[in-house]
Amino acid sequence: MATIAQAVRLALHMGEAHLGVTDVFGEDVGPPLGGVFTASQGLETAWNSPLDERGIIGAAMGLALAGCNPVCEIQFCDYAFNTIDLLKLCGNTYWASAGQWNVPMTMMTPVGAGIHGSLYHSHSFDAQATRIPGWKIVMPSNPRDAYGLLLSAIADPNPAMVLLPKALMRAKAENPYEVIPGEPDDARELRKRIDAPIGDRSGWVPDWPETELTMVPFGKARRLREGDDLSVITYGRLARVAMREADKLADEGISAEVIDLRSLHPYDWDAIVGSTRKTGRVLFLNEDTEITNFGEHLIRRCCDELFGELRVAPRLHAGEHVPGVGLAEALEYASVPTAESVRNAIVELAEAPEVGRSMRDRPRVVRRKPTIDVTLDARELEASILSEYAFGSRYR
Repeated sequence: MATIAQAVRLALHMGEAHLGVTDVFGEDVGPPLGGVFTASQGLETAWNSPLDERGIIGAAMGLALAGCNPVCEIQFCDYAFNTIDLLKLCGNTYWASAGQWNVPMTMMTPVGAGIHGSLYHSHSFDAQATRIPGWKIVMPSNPRDAYGLLLSAIADPNPAMVLLPKALMRAKAENPYEVIPGEPDDARELRKRIDAPIGDRSGWVPDWPETELTMVPFGKARRLREGDDLSVITYGRLARVAMREADKLADEGISAEVIDLRSLHPYDWDAIVGSTRKTGRVLFLNEDTEITNFGEHLIRRCCDELFGELRVAPRLHAGEHVPGVGLAEALEYASVPTAESVRNAIVELAEAPEVGRSMRDRPRVVRRKPTIDVTLDARELEASILSEYAFGSRYR
């Protein structure tokens, strides 16, 4: 079974073979390394760029506007913050040109904590990314979604951003859904066929398996677990954490439903509404810093559109608003959600007392239409206002 890094490699190969990918590039993306996570080994169009993130985004924009279909990589999302102005320009080009200029480029970048990468290798980018209009933005939590979402990003005629959880790059499928259609069943066989050997790679050629060109659509969430007591809306690394903790809590009588958004823009509002209406309690979970967090937007929309159907105010469990994520394990765990903190957040929401009465518990009052017309006629204002017809003779 493929890891997420191998799933990315397989998708990029399919992009070269079937979707017109012309360039795969970034820092150390080409030979001999094939990317810091080895996700671009063996690709025909892979090449190494200078160590310049603004140059990488600018080159991808130029290639896309010239009719190519590039996939560029920012080695870690921590280095993407100095490209925000270019990402903004890339996102608004189609709109600014009144639909005359598409920008068919894909940007990949590893995101999040979990690898003890300290100040420049542990941060998240989802909140920043969702503030930039014009981009499709996805974050997978398993190999099949990484494969299918990347293919959708490559095929899209405008810019798409694929945020890959750093801590899951070596993660394998945990159930049949997460297996890529057509990949070898034996993980050792797959490694032998598509992983570059250690040492001299000059004569190595990958033996690509016949995987299917199966895409995962933008804007479609996936329910990972059914539940009745509360809803957990999450994505990326924390989707797996939430699933494990929800499974453990089921033995203690807490039934948590877990929704993996997968796509941050567009996102599956219908899935959020359906789950929230069912449980009446909703927890938004991600690891970006809590202030101006993407989850705060979803909470605002829940309050706007689902306020009367909530039993408890919607909650956010996210990273601390601190300047950086520390190198020491204790510092990292104090900065971002952990298995323990996710468990506690689920339990606290499940056990939180209801505030007031929920609209969902109130009996509906059906008002009957009046059977008489008591509208005043300006021509009859000199007469008695209380009509004998409407109220009887005793009120004349």
